[in-house]
Amino acid sequence: MSIKTITEEDIKTLETLAAKYPVRRSALLPMLHYVQSIQGMVSPAGIQVCARVLDLTPAEVAAVATFYTMFKRFPMGKHHIGVCTNTLCALLGGDELWKQLTDILGIGHDETTADGLFTLERIECQAACTVAPVVTVNWEFMDSMNPKAVRELIEKLKMGAPVQSTRGVQITSIAESGKVLAGINDGKYAESPLADDSMLAGLRVAKERKMSAPTGKGAK
Repeated sequence: MSIKTITEEDIKTLETLAAKYPVRRSALLPMLHYVQSIQGMVSPAGIQVCARVLDLTPAEVAAVATFYTMFKRFPMGKHHIGVCTNTLCALLGGDELWKQLTDILGIGHDETTADGLFTLERIECQAACTVAPVVTVNWEFMDSMNPKAVRELIEKLKMGAPVQSTRGVQITSIAESGKVLAGINDGKYAESPLADDSMLAGLRVAKERKMSAPTGKGAK
């Protein structure tokens, strides 16, 4: 799989992202997402470019890129599939979904299929316990999944058929999602539905019981 070169136009976009922040180095995470959206990974060349734009050392940029698991140092597939296997998701079927996906795709954690279509990742927590077990496609949620739904999901993605995330936009690619994560508005936010009842249950109960978060010393 060939790695795309970062163009002068891409560097202008990185400069624009850096200019959004009072302290330019605060733009590093969005910039890494943008580099990954262009190259399908965070390459050594991508690290060098980010370092140059932000006046950081390559080592400083690499330290961030290797700390966060969302940034990959290997070529990703068109679709990133994340499977939550933390406690609640695992108990409700996450482990079985993981086994099924490894069998279907023939790959394991942080591996990419030979056709370059899928990258699979075993994720510790997606912060969506109310709709467990959860799978993400390009970081868009597919809630309350089961073996049949997972098989249908993969088949649709293979065929290029439309796939709507449970509470997000229509699935595109990890490259397009990366641009959104970089802070580049694709204008599709209005397509996302509001939070459902299960997500708001805790807030509703707290209001009914007049509960509030404790305030610490110095809190206003």
